[in-house]
Amino acid sequence: MQKINIILLLFIIMIYSTTASAYIGPGIGAGLIAIIIGFILTILVALFTIIYFPIKKLIKKFKKKKINDMVLLFYILCIFN
Repeated sequence: MQKINIILLLFIIMIYSTTASAYIGPGIGAGLIAIIIGFILTILVALFTIIYFPIKKLIKKFKKKKINDMVLLFYILCIFN
């Protein structure tokens, strides 16, 4: 019961807090933009590697066997269906 009272008190303090009169500056915004761009690029690179390396392995496998390009295209399309 005491934990609930403490959590409720902290919640009420957070709701009724006053605004801070502080200068944030443009550096925070630039840093935030850099973090967002970095996060998006990380996701794109991860997706690219997940898709690219199995296809690269298939291409190397079929080049060793000298199978024509239509069969290779068929196998690649079967992977993604």
